[in-house]
Amino acid sequence: MKNTKPLGQKAYGSIPHLPGSRMGDGDHHIEERQGQIATLKARDKHDLIIVQEKLDGSNCAVAKVDGKIIALVRAGYLADTSPWEQHHLFSKWVQSEYQRFDELLNEGERVCGEWLAQAHGTVYKLPHEPFVPFDIMMGSHRTLFRQFLLRVLPLGFTVPHLIHIGAPLSIENALKGVEVSAHGAVDEVEGVVYRVERKDTDDFLTKYVKPHKVDGKYLPERNDGITVWNWKWPQE
Repeated sequence: MKNTKPLGQKAYGSIPHLPGSRMGDGDHHIEERQGQIATLKARDKHDLIIVQEKLDGSNCAVAKVDGKIIALVRAGYLADTSPWEQHHLFSKWVQSEYQRFDELLNEGERVCGEWLAQAHGTVYKLPHEPFVPFDIMMGSHRTLFRQFLLRVLPLGFTVPHLIHIGAPLSIENALKGVEVSAHGAVDEVEGVVYRVERKDTDDFLTKYVKPHKVDGKYLPERNDGITVWNWKWPQE
């Protein structure tokens, strides 16, 4: 049976990099003018810059489709069809939190976030649950940051640490906000994510990853076959 995408698309796209950010295969840079808006000079008073700690796990999502709550990997496939154990664990965890996601989401919406159960390039001693949402989306539409917070926080979700909100913020000053992780990172925090909103619309996202960051160094294929877990079921 052919594996399909319940949403007919990816659950989440890629975020372009700021100048100087460490890029991987298939990554791309933000336009120079957009980078300046985020880090140097706003167009006018209507630009709102939001900067958050960048998390290092597996980008996953939870969607409501035909009234049912389903767990998805970033590519848009069902998490329980993934070849990786971490995604089966995600699917199991989502089902254990079914009522909370059912209350959060409207039909056709998805909440996207970082699944931190397995260490990729960063080990975490998590002070909170292993899923950290950062967006609620419908199709390609992204919910504004304030509205997102008003929906997820009352249900007990933890969001990526807010470093700054307001005017543009330099990369140097943004990185000062992640010298100590708010999410229990044992390793150095890999970088920051910028969100730019304008006149009550989602404008663009961009990110900065430190040049010396090594992707996936704790994954078993790069770690002598050893899987490093940040979180497993409490009884295990």
